[in-house]
Amino acid sequence: MSLLSKLRCITVDVTGTLIAYKGELGDYYCMAAKSVGLPCPDYKRVHQGFKLAYTEMAKQYPCFGHSTKMPNIVWWKTCVRNSFIKAGYDYDEETFEKIFRRIYASFGSSAPYNVFPDSQPFLRWAREQNLLVGLVSNAEYRYQDVILPALGLNQGSEWDFGVFSGLEGVEKPNPRIYEIALEKAGNIAPEETLHIGDSMRKDYLPAKSVGMHALLLDRFKTPDAEDWRKSGALVLPDLVTVQELLSSGQLLC
Repeated sequence: MSLLSKLRCITVDVTGTLIAYKGELGDYYCMAAKSVGLPCPDYKRVHQGFKLAYTEMAKQYPCFGHSTKMPNIVWWKTCVRNSFIKAGYDYDEETFEKIFRRIYASFGSSAPYNVFPDSQPFLRWAREQNLLVGLVSNAEYRYQDVILPALGLNQGSEWDFGVFSGLEGVEKPNPRIYEIALEKAGNIAPEETLHIGDSMRKDYLPAKSVGMHALLLDRFKTPDAEDWRKSGALVLPDLVTVQELLSSGQLLC
């Protein structure tokens, strides 16, 4: 029996699957510093500082501060300030405020992102097959309300419902986020749902653990992909291939 004939819903990861970051983190921190007349901070130091600061914030205030009701802008302001400090840049309050506002506005727009060319066609195709399409992402509310619409990925034409960690208070790899997706789809059975993502730990394993079908995309030819295949996961290069295999009936349940 072909998988497509059994499906009622497809859920899709966002970053790395539908969209990707454009350029480097340092590009946006550099532009923000230049906007107030300062030299560019060192890319490598800023990148490392951000990784450390983001990890700490995600651990202390998970899901972008959802459980503590921390405003999204406060979460990011703390994270960005700590990123600069860890990179060796301790700006005065007035200067930092101007830099932060530029960074926050940039990442709340379409500017730092590229949409993969097969994303919109695939999502529309899936909905044309009378499948519900859900997005499941460890992302803040601006993905749903601002960023995705600005990128041409709109609720109602490309996707039906979203499960975003900053809004739900649960994040991958917690399997609960996939259970929420099934509930939002109208309590569809997990075996009638296919999840597509780019992470074995965050997408494939937790989706499979709740009974969903799952496959992985390897858009960037990651060395981990071979291990994914050896563990039994279906790994495909893009959404064009996913659509072709589903349409032809070559993906079986």
